[in-house]
Amino acid sequence: MQLSVLVEAANKLMQPQLFQDYCPNGLQVQGRPEVQRLVTGVTASQKLLEAAIELEADAILVHHGYFWKGEDPCLVGVKVQRLATLLKNGISLLAYHLPLDAHQDLGNNAQLAKLLDIEVTGELFPGQSSSVGNVGYVPGNLSANEFARLLTGRLGRESQVILGGNHPIKTIAWCTGAAQDYIEQAALLGADAFVSGEISERTVHLAQELGVHYFAAGHHATERYGVQALGAHLAQQFQLRHDYIEIDNPV
Repeated sequence: MQLSVLVEAANKLMQPQLFQDYCPNGLQVQGRPEVQRLVTGVTASQKLLEAAIELEADAILVHHGYFWKGEDPCLVGVKVQRLATLLKNGISLLAYHLPLDAHQDLGNNAQLAKLLDIEVTGELFPGQSSSVGNVGYVPGNLSANEFARLLTGRLGRESQVILGGNHPIKTIAWCTGAAQDYIEQAALLGADAFVSGEISERTVHLAQELGVHYFAAGHHATERYGVQALGAHLAQQFQLRHDYIEIDNPV
């Protein structure tokens, strides 16, 4: 199929024009005009690029791409190596950051809810056209320790847990990635617990003082599922070969 058709379809799904993001969304590096094999991954690291080459990929779709705001725009060092790898091999790079976090079905937060059997009841920032994060119900009124074991079992890694009291978890809020500071918004919505990817020193104090259990489940670990869902959707729509490549990251 034509690369242009794939990009148009992905943009139609992700609606990047609705977001004020920290990077460009959509086609970031243009490769060969025809796409037969699509590789997905969380971050467009050199390891992911090399693994995609081994699979003879025509295009790579990621959550964390290139050209972030505030970074040095000069093409030196690691940037040269990554871009040269893509261009030399004619591989396109597509990236969707906030749009992939926010999508109500294929997004990181929606897919994490499905993985954890959480019933989604609303948005973390209701009323915002490009809100990321959700709120919902946890089945079974789990204790914080029981929910931590659920996270470990489903994500395959141990979460860092900060207790906000002794209460069970009925209502929960979550936002994948580096969204630890949204814990205050979770408290405003009356959530018993908040799940995100990363933790900061200040998060410990906020969780304890707000009375909200906090679970740092891993930036990479919480953001593996949206890109897989989007890749599988596009592959099915256009009869592409699709492979998700897991590049392990403990953060």
